[in-house]
Amino acid sequence: MITIVDYKMGNVGSIANMLKRTGHESLITSKVSDIEKASMIVLPGVGSFDKAIENLDTLKLIEILNKKALIEKTPVLGICLGMQLMAKDSEEGKLQGLGWFDAYVVHFKVKNHKVPHMGWNTVKIAKPDKIFSDVKAEQRFYFVHSYHMQCLNKEAILTTTEYEYEFTSAITKDNITGVQFHPEKSHKYGMQLLKNWVNKSI
Repeated sequence: MITIVDYKMGNVGSIANMLKRTGHESLITSKVSDIEKASMIVLPGVGSFDKAIENLDTLKLIEILNKKALIEKTPVLGICLGMQLMAKDSEEGKLQGLGWFDAYVVHFKVKNHKVPHMGWNTVKIAKPDKIFSDVKAEQRFYFVHSYHMQCLNKEAILTTTEYEYEFTSAITKDNITGVQFHPEKSHKYGMQLLKNWVNKSI
């Protein structure tokens, strides 16, 4: 079962609807027992870093997420804030992240662009991955964020995006993938990406 983690900070309904359009049902849940049984996990997120970590902690989800991702090697897809939570920490707050990647989250330091970075932008694929099968290079995805990831492990960088300067817009390592953009809002390209992620994970 594809399990969407509901920690009260993500547009979980839109993700479930987009997955359904790809032909896959999903379960939206905040229960540890449901996540324990998950065969694939989506970690969404919209909002502040510290509040997200606090909510995960309150719901007692951090331990089970670590177990599923790091020990059981369950496929995990982080979306927007869900990707940022995979880093060690964020300039947005004081709490530690999940630390699944050697990465940090920083505020956009731009002079000639607006923050948040909001709207359509292209992604440049840094290395081949099945998640981008049948998704043409530099296709446009929908972004909404004021912070972005700095990934110190170059091998984990899947895509980059230009917004006055180049930033990491997708990461991957073993069974864990994160995307800064919103595939659930990115029409046919987002739908294809989600379909690819499911097929890759089966």
